[in-house]
Amino acid sequence: MTLEPPPRPTNDDLEDLLLSCRYGDIDDVKLFVTEFDKEAVATVRDGNGNTVLHMTCGNGHLELLDYLLTIVPASLLSVSNNAKSTPLHWATTNKQLPIVQRLIEYPGGPGSALIDQKNQAGLTAIGEAEMQEWEEGAKWLVEKMTLDGDGGKEETGVEELPEGDAEGTEA
Repeated sequence: MTLEPPPRPTNDDLEDLLLSCRYGDIDDVKLFVTEFDKEAVATVRDGNGNTVLHMTCGNGHLELLDYLLTIVPASLLSVSNNAKSTPLHWATTNKQLPIVQRLIEYPGGPGSALIDQKNQAGLTAIGEAEMQEWEEGAKWLVEKMTLDGDGGKEETGVEELPEGDAEGTEA
């Protein structure tokens, strides 16, 4: 007796999976995995190149992220969409600190190297946090940055403003 391969998901099934990730519907995601296997979860993209992790992380669904991290390759954490934004960029843009922390601290993942990835606008996750005026997230990310060979912090892609000049205007 040979095992039948799992059925292939339709485009509608894949779209439903992405929506389930966007809205944090873990039960529907688990049902998808049961019905179609986990391979499609790691490879599905929307029209903008977003993965299940972009949808999950941008919307702050920590329980779903924890589940997805058990079934997708760790390399998916650093996959960029069409705008070269990673799931970390999306989590940072939407001020999702528990998600940001999980992405950086995930064992076997890229770790702090994620912080250095720049999107199409030339911003790292720290740059996105600063654009959103999210001090808590920017501070946490800076603390997690990898030190460069000179003992200093690596470049973030964001220009440092003089202290007391939050608007970036010249004194």
